Amino acid sequence: MLLKRLGLAALFSLSVVGCTTAPNSLAVNTTQKIIQYERNKSDLEVKSLTLASGDKMVYAENANVTGEPLLLIHGFGGNKDNFTRIASQLEGYHLIIPDLLGFGESSKPMTADYRSEAQATRLHELLQAKGVASNIHVGGNSMGGAISVAYAAKYPKDVKSLWLVDTAGFWSAGISKSLEGATLENNPLLVNNKEDFYKMFDFVMYKPPYLPKSVKAVFAQERIANKELHAKILEQIVTDSVEERAKVIAQYNIPTLVVWGDKDQVIKPETVKVIKEIIPQSQIIMMPEVGHVPMVEALDQTADDYKTFRKGLKK
Repeated sequence: MLLKRLGLAALFSLSVVGCTTAPNSLAVNTTQKIIQYERNKSDLEVKSLTLASGDKMVYAENANVTGEPLLLIHGFGGNKDNFTRIASQLEGYHLIIPDLLGFGESSKPMTADYRSEAQATRLHELLQAKGVASNIHVGGNSMGGAISVAYAAKYPKDVKSLWLVDTAGFWSAGISKSLEGATLENNPLLVNNKEDFYKMFDFVMYKPPYLPKSVKAVFAQERIANKELHAKILEQIVTDSVEERAKVIAQYNIPTLVVWGDKDQVIKPETVKVIKEIIPQSQIIMMPEVGHVPMVEALDQTADDYKTFRKGLKK
C-alpha cells in the first residue's frame, strides 16, 4: 500500500531530481523500492549505451518492440522516470525513455554542450544503435520539448510526429512572471539545500501530490550535489531558441500535438500562440488547473489525449 500511495509523488520527484544517495538508508531503500515498483508496472527495463564520445547514456525501454517507436524526453532536472507512470498507459508503443546527458544515471561531463541540437544528436545515436532512427515518434516535456523540436528539425524525414508538453525554447513569448529577475544565484529551478527543493516541488506543479519530507530530502541530495552542473546547463538552455528550427517542422508538415498546463509557472502558457504561428498544423490542448508537468499532474487525460492524437494520424 505504501508503494501505491507514494508512487505518483515519488515518481514526479524522481523526474525532477533523479536517483541519489543520502544518509538516511531507510528513506533511500524505500525510494528505490518505489522506483522499481513503478518501472515494473510499466514493464520498463533499464539499459545503457556507450556513445561514440565515451559518455554513457542510460535509458528505459519497454518490451513492446513490435510497436511503433516513441522517444520520450524529460525536462531540466529530470530523468527517464519522468515518464514511468504514464508509460503504463502507452504500452501500445515501443517506448524508449533516456536519461539525457547531464541527468539521471547518464554521464555528467562538466564541459559538454547541453543545448538542444547537441542533445538531439546524442539521442539520434541511441536510436541508430537500436535500429529505430528512421521511423520515430518524439515527445518531450519542457527542455525535452525543445530537444524534440531540434531533433525533428535535424532529422525531419525520420520523425513521424511530435508531442510537445509545456515545451521550452520558444523564448519570444517572454519569461514567466514568476521567473522575472531570476539569476543563476537565485533561481527556483536550482537547488542549494533541502528547503530550496521543497519550494521547487511546489513551484513546478499547481497541485503537487503529497510526499513526506523524509523522501523529499533523499531526492534533494542529487540536486544539491549537481547544482554547479545544473547551473551551467540552465545557462545554455535559456538562450537556446528553437523557433527557427521549428519552421522546418512546418515545412515538412510533421503532425504536432502541443499540450500545456494553464497554471504553468515555469514557461508561459501564452507560448502556445507562438508555437501555433510557427507550426500551423499543430493541435493545441490547454489543460485547466494543471502546472508544468501534465503527464504527472493529469496523467490519465494526458495519455488519452495523446492516444487520440496518434489514432488521428492513421485516418
